[in-house]
Parts: sequence; C-alpha cells; structure tokens
Amino acid sequence: MTGASGRRLRAFFGCLYYAAVRPGEALGLRRSDCTLPATGWGRIELAETRPSAGKAWTDNGEAHERRGLKQRAAGEVRIVPIPPPLVRLLREHIEVFGMAKDGRLFQSEYGNVVASSSYSRTWKQAREIALLPGQVSSVLAARPYDLRHAGVSQWLNSGVPAPEVAARAGHSVDVLLKIYAKCIDGQGAEMNDRIMQGLGEGPA
Repeated sequence: MTGASGRRLRAFFGCLYYAAVRPGEALGLRRSDCTLPATGWGRIELAETRPSAGKAWTDNGEAHERRGLKQRAAGEVRIVPIPPPLVRLLREHIEVFGMAKDGRLFQSEYGNVVASSSYSRTWKQAREIALLPGQVSSVLAARPYDLRHAGVSQWLNSGVPAPEVAARAGHSVDVLLKIYAKCIDGQGAEMNDRIMQGLGEGPA
C-alpha cells in the first residue's frame, strides 16, 4: 500500500485476514491485548469492539461505540493465535506509529479511532493498484470485511476443524457451517484419507 494512510493501515488489514477479526474488533485492539514474540506465533486477546455508530448515536459524542464482543457475554475475551507474518506486521506498526493514548494500536493521524470511511477509502485505492481492471470492477475483495471471510476460508481449506475455526473467528459452529459450507464440502476425500490413516490403513 502506498501513501501515509496505507502504511498506517497495513497491520489493520493484516488483522482482518491473518486473525479473521471484524474491523471493529481490530479498532479496539490494544497493545496490552497482544503477545508479540520476536519469533514464532503470538496471540491477541480481543475484549471489545469499536463499531461505527455516528456521533448522534453514542453517549459520549464519539463516532464509535465501545461494546463487548459479538455473541459473547459481557467481559468475555476471545483469544486468537496469530501467525508470524501478523506478529511481524504488528511489531513494525508499533515501532513506526506507536499507540494511541489509551493503548489502542490503530489510530488516525490525530489519535482518534480510524473512521470506517477512511479505511474503506484506503482499501478501495489498494484494490485499484493491486488488481487488474476487470477485477477492480468485480466483487473480488470488494470490502475490507472480505479479508475476514478470506481468512476464515483459508483456515477451513487448510483442514482446521470447524469448532476451532468458529472459536477463533467468534462464530457459533452452526453459523460457521452455514456461511462457509462450500469450503468444507470440498474436503470429503481428504477427510476420508485422514480417517483411513487413523485406522492404520493408509490413504485409499
């Protein structure tokens, strides 16, 4: 990504893909929520989300609400292991851009919560740079939220069991299976081979 806003949001978009978090969850992420080792896997502990609501609809006049996680009890935390590429992105982001006064990782140039219009505009510009003209006009990765869908699909296609994917993504298993059924439907032969190996028979 090019430009100051693009560099500032690289790790934000990385969270949407590598950790399959919702945009509001990424906006609420604080340094204290992150375990970022020098090598290997890290983890993030998601405790709140910052959905955009408009100043007229919040108690404090800010454009973003502070809420607990979707489909979670008040105060409940969702732990998501994060792979080395995202660990590196977050470490680099903190080194270059620091943190907001309240410890949030992602902030505007003025220290505010990043507006959805701002990260959506940056994503649109990134698509125009990265994709072919015909792809730009398609629905391919049309919204930042599509990065989350791509991340969840990648986990399922890699053979991660659905209950584990659901736990990491903050879905119920039922909802996960309804939304991502196509990812799972194509794994029948692979699952059969795994069962045969478990029976000591080897692949068919």
